[in-house]
Amino acid sequence: MTKKALQAKAFKALKEAVREVVEEHRRSGRTIAVWRNGKVMRLSASQALRKAS
Repeated sequence: MTKKALQAKAFKALKEAVREVVEEHRRSGRTIAVWRNGKVMRLSASQALRKAS
């Protein structure tokens, strides 16, 4: 497997893992902590999904 193919596979796996965590937080009503402009912000899962798209 080439380095680029391995990087693409890892990036895809990371994106899927994040998507699953955000969905889990959405179902349970928990907020998600993100780092924006040097500060920690708490977003609802719906907000996080909109910003990620």
